Amino acid sequence: SLLIRPFSSLFAKENLGRMNKEQLNRYDRLINEPSNDWDIYHWATEAKPAPVEFEHDVMAMLREFAKNRNREQRLRQPDLEYLFEPPH
Repeated sequence: SLLIRPFSSLFAKENLGRMNKEQLNRYDRLINEPSNDWDIYHWATEAKPAPVEFEHDVMAMLREFAKNRNREQRLRQPDLEYLFEPPH
């Protein structure tokens, strides 16, 4: 959906390079196992409780990202060049 794609893409850009292997595996399960992307968004924004299997550190990171404390505009997906940059 149009709202979910920028949200998840921007989260990935900001966080994937800092995650360890276990966190990457949890993130992969989180974005691929639920059948409805809106569920992930609702869990991240705390509009609905997440299932127990998705209550982990990556969900906490996603929830913190969803709070958008810096009031960034997140209306479009990031350019993909970041995928080819060396990790920070």
